[in-house]
Amino acid sequence: MGMNGIMEQERFRRMIETLHSCMDDYLYILDLEEDHYYISPSALERFCLEENEFDQATAVFASLVYPEDLEMLCADLELVKEGKQGGHNLQYRWLDREGNPVWINCRGEVLQDEAGRPKYLVGCINEIARRKKADNVSGLLGEFSLQKELEERGEAGQNGFLLMLGLDNFKEINESMGMDYGDMVLRRTAQCIQRVIRPDQLLYRVVADKFLIADFCGRDEKEAIALYRAVRREIDAFIESNCYEVVYTMSAGIVKLSEVADHSYVNLMKLSEFSMDEAKNGGRNKYYIYEDADYQAFLKKRQLIRILRHSVNHDFEGFEVYYQPIVDIKEKRLSSAESLLRFRAGDMGFIPPSDFIPLLEESGLIIPVGKWVLHTAMEACSKIREKVPDFRISVNLSYVQVLKSNVLQEILMGVMEYGLKPGSIMIELTESGFLEANENFLNFCEGLKRNGIPLALDDFGTGYSNFRYLYHLNPHTLKIDRSFTERALQNDYEYNLLHHMADLTRSIHTKFCIEGIETSQELSKICGIEPDYIQGYFFGRPCPYEEFRERYIDCRTVEEDVG
Repeated sequence: MGMNGIMEQERFRRMIETLHSCMDDYLYILDLEEDHYYISPSALERFCLEENEFDQATAVFASLVYPEDLEMLCADLELVKEGKQGGHNLQYRWLDREGNPVWINCRGEVLQDEAGRPKYLVGCINEIARRKKADNVSGLLGEFSLQKELEERGEAGQNGFLLMLGLDNFKEINESMGMDYGDMVLRRTAQCIQRVIRPDQLLYRVVADKFLIADFCGRDEKEAIALYRAVRREIDAFIESNCYEVVYTMSAGIVKLSEVADHSYVNLMKLSEFSMDEAKNGGRNKYYIYEDADYQAFLKKRQLIRILRHSVNHDFEGFEVYYQPIVDIKEKRLSSAESLLRFRAGDMGFIPPSDFIPLLEESGLIIPVGKWVLHTAMEACSKIREKVPDFRISVNLSYVQVLKSNVLQEILMGVMEYGLKPGSIMIELTESGFLEANENFLNFCEGLKRNGIPLALDDFGTGYSNFRYLYHLNPHTLKIDRSFTERALQNDYEYNLLHHMADLTRSIHTKFCIEGIETSQELSKICGIEPDYIQGYFFGRPCPYEEFRERYIDCRTVEEDVG
């Protein structure tokens, strides 16, 4: 490189060093002949760069640019070097210091040498998805400004609270009234909040329909609650003045800064979001004060979902199907078994079904897991029927499986695959799932009936009982939950009620199964109701297939207990 070239590069370098501290974008110069690159020093804090000046720029780009975008970049730079285009304007991705892709817009102009050949590409890079410093809709400072405020304060002076406010069901306002109307609501909401905050409190619109009030002056949660209520009163006044064209509520999450160890922007936003979500999950139009115990439980729940997903993707490791005997009390013999899902999560040990099954339903993993349980139980039934030809296995289905998968087809295919008669598999549905009943659910139940597969209503009488379901679904069996059984054993009124339920089911030719019998005394009293089937610890706890087979099929211990 000649002396003039060195002087030019030095001049560009000094200019970039002077300007980079005054701007958020990154200035750069690429020497097209020497393949030498210089970029604003601040880029080192953001991107996967060892230094901000280097030779063999094309080779360095190979480790800096997101792999899928590298070919596109090289092709564009080649056109610049060949003089076929006088500038560069490309949107693609660089890698940040953690290796994550970051969208950038790289623009530049070509400077030519005395012979008219492309010499330098000079320009700037800006992040396309950079968080906004301010929001034009609400007129408030934005998320990036909040981040800067927290970073500048550091640990000093962070004593007070953060109050995150979120509109409830704002999506419905946009859908019904239009985006412009939604923007008006956000604008007026911001004004409502501004009218009630103190002069030393800061207000930001962080994202979408969420606002955040930052108080660094040591006020406590009582002040935060009072502030939230004042905001709600202002919003109610706006709704009334707007002639109730739109009615909405607001939920709030409160984080007390003195009770949080990590005051980084990322952590405070995470805790504020969690707190506001807790308020929404609790019914909306209310506030929630951050509690570390709740947050740790939330993290444990997230961890368990990851473990469950890993298990599903690794041949269902940790899952196991247990079986509990169901006794035909009139014939005094084992008639069937209920299949029950169990899960062991490594060092955490066995996880209660009440903990992991709702997570399977929430995440949708209940669909593949339920399919696995169905096939496992059918295979077990097929093996047992070689010795007990009329043996039946019950399989519990979640309403998620019924409403969101073609589980009826899976059942019918399994019946054929394992050589079973349709009546050898009973499908159990928990009564509470009927609240979600729709056409798919009713079609599923009709499909079971049409194909001769019996249906049992589980946990009948635990809070959602509606006898019209007996008429619509005509189930083969009603199963009474242990909680109802306990009350009947201790209270004459409940006992008589259970007796009348048994009489009713017999009158409509439905079988009656009482769950939760644990002692011979309980068995003796419940037998006065004359149920068809009994299930409970008295006859046996749920156990793995091999143990069930040995105890109840090969050794016939149930018949001994009944006798």
